Amino acid sequence: MEELKRKALFNENGDIELGKRRMINGNTTNLNDFNNMKYTWVSDWYRQAMNNFWIPEEINLSQDIKDYKNLSVEEKTAYDKILSFLVFLDSLQTANLPNIGEYITANEVNLCLTIQAYQEAIHSQSYGYILDTICSPEERTKILYQWKDDPLLLARNKFIGDQYNDFYNNRTKYNLVKTAIANYILEGIYFYSGFMFFYSLGRIGKMPGTMQEIRYINRDENTHLWLFRSIILELKKEEPEIFTKENIDYFRDMIKQGAEEEIKWARYAIGDSIKGLTMNMVEDYIKYIGNLRCKGLGFEPIYEGYEEEVESMKWVKEYSDPNSIKTDFFEAKVSAYAKSTVIEDDL
Repeated sequence: MEELKRKALFNENGDIELGKRRMINGNTTNLNDFNNMKYTWVSDWYRQAMNNFWIPEEINLSQDIKDYKNLSVEEKTAYDKILSFLVFLDSLQTANLPNIGEYITANEVNLCLTIQAYQEAIHSQSYGYILDTICSPEERTKILYQWKDDPLLLARNKFIGDQYNDFYNNRTKYNLVKTAIANYILEGIYFYSGFMFFYSLGRIGKMPGTMQEIRYINRDENTHLWLFRSIILELKKEEPEIFTKENIDYFRDMIKQGAEEEIKWARYAIGDSIKGLTMNMVEDYIKYIGNLRCKGLGFEPIYEGYEEEVESMKWVKEYSDPNSIKTDFFEAKVSAYAKSTVIEDDL
């Protein structure tokens, strides 16, 4: 498969005509010109992402300190494991996005990737803030590094990490698309499933500060999902030789494996021991999300009968809206600095 050309840094001979701009292997000047964008969806994306600004430490976790001590054994186990999973993946995202950006030759898209990397760092900070607040330094360290010692947790991280490493070690067009699909799975299945657990705690009146932190993270990840879906769809148009039937089948299998890994993980970390959740509910939700991700890329669904939102899990969308609970700024539970709606966009 054809090697990718790394974009030039200072390039006085770069193309300025929009017709010559390409997602990859283009000849960019790297000039950030907000009035001339080939990929016009970037303008809305950029505005949305900038309006999502928030600060983790301005969310009140005083109730969470009390609640964490009183979680059931099953709730605490799931809470710790899912938080460990999320903080590692956000850290991995922060490290990997610059690798992708080195080979994206549309300057407006690189602006988006830069904002995403910044937001992923904020997410890692927010998880650290939660742990610093609710538990001891020893517990914090143990939770942060559970992914290294828990075989099931390590396997899930490895599934995504191996796709990233394939591109890191062999910079081909095909491996770039695989990395983009892996990113799409991470943002659109792994994160969504993890967020759902924290919303289920909030739904029964537990860990409200954590839930609000997760809402803001969820809103950011929604834009990230939109970004990578758009990148993949543009590559489908510009690099059709990558999207053969055989390769599309492989990409669909990646999405299915991501969903199956998530279901296996849910059985292990959540099971049927969390109030308000059953394994059937969680599995139905993950299969629906898996189909939704396939639909977003124009692929056939992977699970028959899961094309519509599951009735028993419709509350997830309601709880994921950071603006649904309005609180006083001086109580340190901010809604947003610039009020920003959650992107629907069929994500």
